[in-house]
Amino acid sequence: MREIDEAWIEEAVTAYRRIEERQAEFTRSLADIEVSVRSPDGLVEVVVAGEGGVRNVAIVGALRNHSASEINRSIQAALHAAKDGAEWARRRLHQDIFGDYPRLGGMS
Repeated sequence: MREIDEAWIEEAVTAYRRIEERQAEFTRSLADIEVSVRSPDGLVEVVVAGEGGVRNVAIVGALRNHSASEINRSIQAALHAAKDGAEWARRRLHQDIFGDYPRLGGMS
């Protein structure tokens, strides 16, 4: 019959609680992050939340002399850049919060 190592169990429970606390901090922090990006032509500005949801799309440049297809391209470019920015912000936040934890399975 195996003996129960109570110290090891306590250590595991404490480590699990620390991870849960950091996960909650990560989730809270994502809600506070906003990434704002303009299209390359400066016509459109998109604001996305840290979790990736679009919070605002605004036309910030003059629409005159722009065709509908040019405006569409500006919107798509700004949305794509904002998505990339939000992904970068999530990775950076994750690294800041969990960077000192080793990856599972010995992966790096």
